[in-house]
Amino acid sequence: MKAIIILIALSAASSVVSAHEDTKLPSQLQAKVETAAQACIDFENGEFAMEAGAIVRTDLDSDLKAEWVLNEQYFSCSSAASLYGSTGGTMSHFMVGDHVSSILNQGWEMHTLGRKRVLIIEVHGTQCDAYSYTPCVAASVWDSEANTWRSASTSWEE
Repeated sequence: MKAIIILIALSAASSVVSAHEDTKLPSQLQAKVETAAQACIDFENGEFAMEAGAIVRTDLDSDLKAEWVLNEQYFSCSSAASLYGSTGGTMSHFMVGDHVSSILNQGWEMHTLGRKRVLIIEVHGTQCDAYSYTPCVAASVWDSEANTWRSASTSWEE
């Protein structure tokens, strides 16, 4: 039974991607889906679902080619309403080349600044040394030479 539910989840993942492109979900992200589906099954034999929007293709590294993003915000489990998220947000997994980076967030968008693609992430207010409901964002750019995301922490003068 567990294997059938995981296969259904993976089939859903493939159909979401197929609607956008004729490519298969990379194995690193497919493993994230399998882990999430298994966590749901393990919690009171729940049924895992993945909604449209879970898989996004967008340019993350300024190379004008679409990379992969997997958003757990669009995962659900019949036996655990908050299994994949909390007040802190949900996990998103950003894949550039073979490298997957994951971050807890409350939403994200890609923007272009000059020649760079910039990832803007809404995060929990405690990331800004404030309360949970305080607006707080982080900005990151992909450094292809170091194969990592780069962000800066700044202080405003008043």
